[in-house]
Amino acid sequence: MSNAGELIKICGLRDVRHALVAAEAGADALGFVMAPSRRRVEPALVLEVRDHLASMKKRPRLVAVVVNEPERVLREIIEQAQPDVVQLSGDEEAELLGMLSTPVFRTVRVPAGASMDLVRRLIDPWLDHERPAEAVLIEAQSPGHFGGTGKVADWELAAGLAETYPLILAGGLTPENVRAGIAAVRPGGVDVSSGVEQDGLKSPERIRQFIAAARQGYGVALPAIR
Repeated sequence: MSNAGELIKICGLRDVRHALVAAEAGADALGFVMAPSRRRVEPALVLEVRDHLASMKKRPRLVAVVVNEPERVLREIIEQAQPDVVQLSGDEEAELLGMLSTPVFRTVRVPAGASMDLVRRLIDPWLDHERPAEAVLIEAQSPGHFGGTGKVADWELAAGLAETYPLILAGGLTPENVRAGIAAVRPGGVDVSSGVEQDGLKSPERIRQFIAAARQGYGVALPAIR
């Protein structure tokens, strides 16, 4: 998580320009999708973004988002992209944690109507491991999709989880509702992708608006542009 424990992650970035917009607006993490998706990018983009951010005193963490990759392919992605974090967003098993040296975020897609006990059983193996995931992203399950759908998560359930888990709230967040989401859930972080897009493309203005609204939701002064 960020030093303040209140992480703002802009995900699904597809070019250097929008990555720089997010970084300069104060994002703590930038996500790049390596899985089949309209937002899919090549690992080389992460390296390119890293180069562009090299002069920043405190740059955002770069996150490679993957789904159900074989261990060999996952290691290749890590070697090629050199991310700060790998976000495992598919049906991976927690045993994979012991095979990776890179910090991990785990995405948990919550089925509609799921009980707290069920979701805890999905999360616990990832945090009880000797090399636990740093954080768990909670988003609503959408059949046939692995994130980026804009479907709003169950905030009441997420709030209960946030009391004991290092939780990042994802799914359906926008500049318009992120402050309400933070107030309702008090998560350790928030994550957005489709909520800062217009016509399927990242919007610089909405990225800036989201980050500003999230900072306000956490009661943190906006950082100076770096």
